[in-house]
Amino acid sequence: MNRSPAVAETGLLPKRPIEVLGPERVHPHPEPLDPTSTPDQETEMLSASLATPPTTPAPRTRRPAPILRANIQHHWVLDPGLTFINHAQYGACTKGVLRAQSQVRDRIERDPVRFFKVDLEPLMDGVREKVASFVHCNPADLLMVRNATHALCTIFRAYRWNPGDEVLITDHDYACVPNELERLSREFGVVVVRAPVPFPVTSPQQVTQHVLERVTKRTRLVCLSHITSASSLILPVAPIIRELNAAGIDSLLDGAHSPGQIPVDIRALQPTYFVGSGHKWMSGPKGSAFAYVRPDKQPTFRPLALSARASKVRPERALFLRDFDYQGTDDYSPILSLPAAIESMGGLLPGGWPALMRHNHDLAMAARDVFCDVLGCEPPAPEGLTGSMFTLLIPDPPEHLMNRPTCYDDALQDVLYERYRVIAPVWRLAITNQRVIRISAQVYNTIEQYDLAARALRTELDNEHR
Repeated sequence: MNRSPAVAETGLLPKRPIEVLGPERVHPHPEPLDPTSTPDQETEMLSASLATPPTTPAPRTRRPAPILRANIQHHWVLDPGLTFINHAQYGACTKGVLRAQSQVRDRIERDPVRFFKVDLEPLMDGVREKVASFVHCNPADLLMVRNATHALCTIFRAYRWNPGDEVLITDHDYACVPNELERLSREFGVVVVRAPVPFPVTSPQQVTQHVLERVTKRTRLVCLSHITSASSLILPVAPIIRELNAAGIDSLLDGAHSPGQIPVDIRALQPTYFVGSGHKWMSGPKGSAFAYVRPDKQPTFRPLALSARASKVRPERALFLRDFDYQGTDDYSPILSLPAAIESMGGLLPGGWPALMRHNHDLAMAARDVFCDVLGCEPPAPEGLTGSMFTLLIPDPPEHLMNRPTCYDDALQDVLYERYRVIAPVWRLAITNQRVIRISAQVYNTIEQYDLAARALRTELDNEHR
């Protein structure tokens, strides 16, 4: 396993002590953190200002954490006994969003026939307007779906594949991407090409080069994570998409982690497709997501399953919208509550969403300092490639502990939960098999939680090697 410089020498860590809207105001137009630059320009400027990490970690000066606004934690129903530093995995709804969803469900049950036959489409249009303003695109180009995995698979299935067609992905993509592409490979002869993204990484240029040098004449689609799931890297997607557009190659931007964590401007990025999750950093209910489809792709873009209404002639409404707005009897309350989530989260701090994203980024960087100080390691990525979550390499356990029973992906996560009530995922990067821990920063978190979690992690890593 490739390890950070701090652990590579001995394999051990050095010894250390141990429609229905909420009450807040909506801010649907988040600006880049630096209003004079685009997100990618800001990423490049930040990363260029950082030197390559030293071989031996120097004493670290921890940056101060942003001040927690009084009583802000009361907006959530999270168990106060937990050190919940894992917002990135399934999100967490505010109480206002949960109330809004309950009101939608009540509305459905008061007259289900009216809701599904008459009310649903205009309500979906209202959601589409709010979400489109949040990610900066034409509302008519957005589809509302249950989750990002469903959207990604729908996009892959929209193509008429020929044997030998290449789909380029990175080795940091979320597992559903290679899983579905492997099935397409068996069925249609699609060739999956992986661009290796180094981890640790020192600059966005490294990523751009590794991706573009693997584009060939047979590349039909390039799938990129806007922010990688396991490794928490903001990929420099803008220059890559520009090159792909110039070459006439389709791009699919997996933005499951980006809306609400960093500014998203689909109109500026110009991907062929963009997929976003509503339940993660937008903090909407589970079962809410969306997909942007470029207009030229819409006439032949159909759902994986056609509803009973698919053949109904409706000249006043695009088939593209009709197909996806109603996909059979289902609970549409998560999707219809997304406007409440945008409003609720945008109203938590003075300054709205830009202030919230800046706060969470600054908190993540302060937390990363704490973890690196306690573990005696260096950050694996520049600040400019990091949003509101970060991933750190950690050592493997001894051989006799490798196959311990676990409820999660690694028994260390079980131990952190059972002994310390710390919730953070411990897993492995898909291709390199590096063992990592991922830490999230949301406005309800405190620097004291990260200090507790870092010391707990340190103790249990030491215990593994006793």
